[in-house]
Amino acid sequence: ISLGALSLASNIIGGYLYPQFYDHSCPRAKEIVRNVVAKAVAKEPRMAASLLRLHFHDCFVKGCDASILLDSGGSIISEKRSNPNRNSARGFEVIDEIKAEIEKECPHTVSCADILALAARDSTV
Repeated sequence: ISLGALSLASNIIGGYLYPQFYDHSCPRAKEIVRNVVAKAVAKEPRMAASLLRLHFHDCFVKGCDASILLDSGGSIISEKRSNPNRNSARGFEVIDEIKAEIEKECPHTVSCADILALAARDSTV
């Protein structure tokens, strides 16, 4: 994408985030999240609270960045497997399923942080 295109896009939307961001870049994103969450909650009703909790823990300290989804590597213990979250944070497989379906539909477009937010939204419904 060129600098000119970025500038034009910024002028069109005022440089702000907005709820309809994926309406053009990945129109089925919200539908995919809603369907996978509904299926997961139908299978296990407690999953709704688990998905909301994942989003809360992701956003708790320094903003929503999907860091709760990172796996441990080498000597680094991720947030996902840290002592406070080990054996209590759950629903990762639902987020993985959502991400896989969205990647098939529109690769490299929807952020993991947005997927967590959309899943939390749908889990409250």
